[in-house]
Amino acid sequence: MIAVIGGGASGLMAALTAAEHNDEVVLLERQPRVGRKLLSTGNGRCNLSNINAAPQKYHGADVQFVQPALAAFGVPDTIEYFRGLGLLTVCEADGRIYPWSNQAGSVVDVLRLAAAGRGISLRTDCQVTALRQTAAGFALELGEQRLLADKVIVCSGGLAGGKVGGSGSGYALLQGLGHTCTRLYPSLVQLKTDNTFVRALKGVRADARVTLLKQGTPVAKNSGEVQFTEYGVSGPAIFDISRAAAVSSGGILLSLDLLPEITEPELIFLLQQRQRILPQLQSSDFLTGMLHNRLGQTLLRYVGIGLNTGISGLVEGQLRRIAYAVKHFELAVTGTLGFDNAQVTAGGIKTEEFNPQTLESRLIPGLYAAGEVLDIDGDCGGYNLQWAWASGRLAGRIQ
Repeated sequence: MIAVIGGGASGLMAALTAAEHNDEVVLLERQPRVGRKLLSTGNGRCNLSNINAAPQKYHGADVQFVQPALAAFGVPDTIEYFRGLGLLTVCEADGRIYPWSNQAGSVVDVLRLAAAGRGISLRTDCQVTALRQTAAGFALELGEQRLLADKVIVCSGGLAGGKVGGSGSGYALLQGLGHTCTRLYPSLVQLKTDNTFVRALKGVRADARVTLLKQGTPVAKNSGEVQFTEYGVSGPAIFDISRAAAVSSGGILLSLDLLPEITEPELIFLLQQRQRILPQLQSSDFLTGMLHNRLGQTLLRYVGIGLNTGISGLVEGQLRRIAYAVKHFELAVTGTLGFDNAQVTAGGIKTEEFNPQTLESRLIPGLYAAGEVLDIDGDCGGYNLQWAWASGRLAGRIQ
């Protein structure tokens, strides 16, 4: 018998694959239903893959570890596999792949129906409290019950998204068998910053080029939508750089270029032109038409210019300071929100302890792992689910 621990994306794929080659497969999920975390992905739409999936979209001690799994079950294979289960998909301009129905429930439903059709024994509300190697295979403790298995695939996910099923149980099970876990960090998560200026911007959205700086040196860059909150910043442009912020300690600055398509000299010229054409304006309206009104006014306070100041009295040095602030709005990063808010866990069980060609443990024959429990995490945009499908597929090919 093959026992799969965890009924998320990688676990469902591993169980379905194992059922193609084995008569008896049991899927153990500690929650009342499978795929709960899947239902919350992509804002409920389930961004199930991305056509740009490649090792450079992933992070961990050895990102090349993902290569065999992605080569064996790439994005076209994923699309075709789900089509075979009855799920139609659509690829958007940025490469993200969604179910045609725009409902994450459609993804969970086709997987659940396929599991039932292939005779997989699905046991929910079933917490694996201990995993031990035996002479004949493995013994799994399920509270007061005990289950014996020939081989085990651990697909229990990570700490991220605790409200929808994130748990550290898989790390403990694998560590109990001699495996090693790296330090864990929340990733694809909101950043906390000094909120002196961002408090007034709660709810404001802006397209920006974002740069994360550690002691003045860029450590991560991205572009896209930034959302201001009472505690800092959120949004797609922030999520992909949040990993670098989480794993760094102290001295981190976030620099926002709020008009990335305009150079600083061009902006200075525009401000000079506005000052010449509309000398009667108050500074509170100086950036109106360029930026969200609240954002423009906050930037003026940021550079120390009162909102009731007439723009005709602003000198060249002040215009240059305003332009610089628009292109380099800097916020001290104080941390990230926690694992409950994170979409994925950075870190995990060390990949060097597993064979990348099979995902079998190098320490314990017959023990496999897939998905987020391993030290692999991807960028925002469907890459983590592609890793889940590909690694689950590879680990499930056991006989």
